[in-house]
Order: sequence, then C-alpha cells, then structure tokens
Amino acid sequence: MSLSLGLQLYSVRDELEKDYLGTLERLAEIGYKNLEVAIHNADEGLKVGGMNAAEVKKQLDRLGMRVVSSHIGPLDKVDWDEVADFSHTLGSEAVGCSIAFFTNYQEILDFSAELNKYGEECRKRDLQFYFHNHFQEFQKFNGKYAMDIVLENTDKDLVKMEFDTYWAVRGGVDPVEYLRQLGDRCGLIHQKDLPATVEKSNLFDVIGEDAEITFESFVKIPKPEEFTEIGEGVLDIASIIREAKKIGAAKYIFVEQDLTPRNQLDSVEISYKNITELLKTNA
Repeated sequence: MSLSLGLQLYSVRDELEKDYLGTLERLAEIGYKNLEVAIHNADEGLKVGGMNAAEVKKQLDRLGMRVVSSHIGPLDKVDWDEVADFSHTLGSEAVGCSIAFFTNYQEILDFSAELNKYGEECRKRDLQFYFHNHFQEFQKFNGKYAMDIVLENTDKDLVKMEFDTYWAVRGGVDPVEYLRQLGDRCGLIHQKDLPATVEKSNLFDVIGEDAEITFESFVKIPKPEEFTEIGEGVLDIASIIREAKKIGAAKYIFVEQDLTPRNQLDSVEISYKNITELLKTNA
C-alpha cells in the first residue's frame, strides 16, 4: 500500500479561525490534498468552519482536496449516526480519538473497553476507528506501557492506531521499533520533528516516571520551541517512512504541527516541501 501525504488541520487552527476558506485555499496552493479535521465540541453539532458537511465538501471539491479522517470528541457524547452522516458526506473513511489520560491500570482497562465500543459503532457504519497517542501512553503501569495494555485489550480489527512518532520519542520510545511492533494495526501516522536544542527528548526524564498526567498538567508541558517542522530537526523521519512503507498498512502520513514559533501556514509549507522529498526518496 502506498503512503499518501495529508495534513491534520489542527496544525493551522489559528489561521482557520481567522479565515477558514482562505486558509483552505492557501493549503491547496501549497499542495495538500488529503485532510484530517479536528472537532473537539462534537456534542454541539458537527460543523467545520461554520459549514455543514455538504457545504465543506463543495468547497473541497472546488479546491481538489478531501477529508479522509476526522478527530471527533467528546466521543462519549456524540450521536454516532450523525458522525456517520458527516463522515460519509465528506467521503471520510475514519474517526479518531485524539487524546486520553490514565492514572492507574484499571482506568486503562476501562478506557480500552470504551475504545472497543466506539470501534463497533464505527464498524456498523462502515468507518474505521483509530486511537492517537501522545507521550503519556508510554508511561508504565504494572510494568507495561499504557499503550501496550490498550493494544492487548482492544480488538485489532475494531481499534487501529494512528501513531504519532514525535510523541512516542517524547515518551522514550524508538518510533521505528514501535512501528514494527504495531505492524498492521497502524493505519495512520502523525509526523512532526524534534529540534536539536531539546536537551531531554524523553519527557519522563523531566517530569518523572511516576508523574500523574492529567489534561490540566499535560497542556502545560508542550512548548513551541520543542517542536519544529519536518526535516528541520533530529528525528530519523526517513527511517520512519521506510518502515511504514515496508509494513504496508498505513494509508496516510499526516503533517501535524502541534505548536510552532513560526506562522502556522509557513510551518506546514516547510513540512510539506521536506516530507514530499522524503516520501520520494525513501521507497
């Protein structure tokens, strides 16, 4: 399976808020064709830039773009029929859980059971469900990574992984090795880069192995200077691409720039140019 390039629109959220259609037009000019949307208030209705799915689809068709995946939340409050209608109207094939937090082993088991339920809701509606990691999934509980516990307690067909390689590194994990472990469970990849100026790539060396990580504590951790554009940092992205292509399960590798000291559109343009070259040269 070929590995196609995409963009998680969270990367340009500030620009979208200022001018949604103008930002999409600029992204199309840069060269992006495949998009992943992020809707964090789906319980208030599924709209993108104030538009319903049909209106968005009309604009994307005009620009030669398409939505292929969506991060939607809070998942415990969504109307799954509405999610399916939204996704199918856009032509999107996938729904993702963007973030999770755990403070003990039982919470991970309970969360895994919820993921299976969401995956079943998606399967009934011809959608694939994904879970997207950050660094906290590589905290250990009862001697195992939270991520491994999730994988062991979710149905491999119902719950696929959207593997964020940067956050894996920030959790102290080699992303290429973990890609091998994920195998065909990894259907999507998120990619950004780590600046050489970051002294401690493993965040557990900073906050401690046993730190309690909650949403409130997590949002205080990332800093713009700890992110850089693809190809501008120290991550071995060429090896990540080669391994993903070798495994052959991942459909898309999305540029996702959580934070940047640059203008967001300038940031994703740099990443687009660099990763396009990396995709060409790493078969």
